[in-house]
Amino acid sequence: MESLTEASLQAIYLLATGDRALWAIIGISFSVSLRAILIATPFALVIAFLLTYQKFPGRRLLIALFNTALSIPAVVVGLTLYMVLSRAGPLGDLKLLFTQNAMIIGQIILCFPILVAMGHSALQAGDRRVFETAITLGAKPWRAMFTVIHEARFGLTAALVAGFGRIIAEVGSSMMVGGNILNHTRNIPTAIALETSRGFFAQGIALGIVLLLLALTLNLLLASIQGKGEIKA
Repeated sequence: MESLTEASLQAIYLLATGDRALWAIIGISFSVSLRAILIATPFALVIAFLLTYQKFPGRRLLIALFNTALSIPAVVVGLTLYMVLSRAGPLGDLKLLFTQNAMIIGQIILCFPILVAMGHSALQAGDRRVFETAITLGAKPWRAMFTVIHEARFGLTAALVAGFGRIIAEVGSSMMVGGNILNHTRNIPTAIALETSRGFFAQGIALGIVLLLLALTLNLLLASIQGKGEIKA
């Protein structure tokens, strides 16, 4: 077993020298999570908008369900998907289990409630007269919706950052439906879990550093965007 100092130095060395295995894991992780967030975001924003500006039966129940779904553990999502996508499951014929597509589906399920719930809160905090004014001036509903989204872009950006942060660091779903296959479905969290269980900490620390730097970068970016919004206000 490596000492903490040795493992930390080795981790820095792996990052600095561009270790191919390490950066392959990082590439897979970002590729899967970026695709998941890009697929989920448009649909989530539309639902958040409808929950904010439309009145229909069951609206409050839907809001409550999305808020409740925020606390669903990743491993529960992974277990459910595993049963659905396994050979004995209803979607077993699609042969998605242990693929990046299965990981993307799992991550979409995890980030979707965050995007909807936080998106709804951001839109609800905005001025409802923006939408009404746009419609009055002759804008089509979809153009008025984009106007509202633009006005609430700072709050929506926070939702996007929170959703991406949730899925880039989740391990339960990716482990169960991805299988942690080297150079195929092994991402940052599953690699950290594997290397830690084997007693090899250098790669795990290196990948942890990447996640910490990502979190710092996202929060600095969000603070910068929100700061610009305050100045304009």
